[in-house]
Amino acid sequence: MAGSNGRQKTVRDMILSLALIGLAAGFIYLLVPHDDHAPDIKRVDYRVELLTARRAASYPVAAPEGLPSTWKATSVRFQGEESDRWHLGFQDPDGQYVQVEQSAQKRSDFIDQASQGGSATGRTERIGGRTWTRYTGGRYDALVLEGTPGSTTVVAGTASFDRLTKMAAALKTG
Repeated sequence: MAGSNGRQKTVRDMILSLALIGLAAGFIYLLVPHDDHAPDIKRVDYRVELLTARRAASYPVAAPEGLPSTWKATSVRFQGEESDRWHLGFQDPDGQYVQVEQSAQKRSDFIDQASQGGSATGRTERIGGRTWTRYTGGRYDALVLEGTPGSTTVVAGTASFDRLTKMAAALKTG
């Protein structure tokens, strides 16, 4: 009988220790701030980079004009040393990503990179008086501008084709 009393005390001590650890973990959980909404992405001004790219690139550099302020520019870069590569990223009004990519790089390689593995659907559409081909199946859906020898223009992202089309329609070259 003396042995069972010792075992009961050990089990009781273990249960009390677990309860104390649980209370401490719960208290720490309550102290840590929890923010479940997406972070606010900072809007960038791309005017200087656009002017630089338009002066340096070997092709007409495109950027949107007339988009509502609910479209937020989030990233911009021009890499003249890497096939005159132009990138302009946006967050659309629904919080989805849309990018404009242009390059003088080999067309098939560039489309694969910009759509992150997309394939042509064979479906084309006229947007803003220009012919665009749809690409799907990659990380991003994409629209690829046809008839631009010497460069490739891709509008791609996680947004719907409706939003990609809106971006493509807004693109102007300078």
